[in-house]
Amino acid sequence: MTTHNLRVLIANERDDRIARVTPLVAALGHVVIAESTDVADAGRLTAAEHPDVALVVLGTSSSHALELIERIVREADCPVIAVLAGHDRGFVDEAAQRGVFAYIVDGSAEELQSALDITLRRFAEYHNLQGAFGRRAQTERAKGILMERNQIDERQAFELLREHARHSGQKLTHVAQAVLDGHLLLTPRATASPGAARGEDPAG
Repeated sequence: MTTHNLRVLIANERDDRIARVTPLVAALGHVVIAESTDVADAGRLTAAEHPDVALVVLGTSSSHALELIERIVREADCPVIAVLAGHDRGFVDEAAQRGVFAYIVDGSAEELQSALDITLRRFAEYHNLQGAFGRRAQTERAKGILMERNQIDERQAFELLREHARHSGQKLTHVAQAVLDGHLLLTPRATASPGAARGEDPAG
């Protein structure tokens, strides 16, 4: 997977550290859409600019870098990569707990590009896996509803979903979502007779 023309956010508490990474990003043909040294500003820029990837450069303050990572992860739907001047296992462990997706050590533009390629591929795989788990959970919940409402077993519930998907030309997940929304394949619950609803004696 080769990545081109990425929109990159770079964050650090010091402008000089940002300035060291920015030329590497630009040399690869990517666009630095924003730079930030402030935690709150980094969060705002992330939410507004929707970067493809965010680089948090570790400077003199590891606590500040960790705050930047946490704020950006909270706002972004993109991987956050920590850029270190050297190997720092303690910081990497802390950053992982805050949600950083990967880390790289300062190097050449080619090394940065390789790291971006690998990170974005793994990030996409992670999201695909999340989506698969979500779709499975959605189907399982829909089956449970059908089993309870229609008094059928799990196999019958799944067949009901699959048959409706086949006949309607919809995806199974769309049918499952319709069940979760409460208006498809559900038989009415047993209700009292009209006479009973009016308070009449069934025996006459």
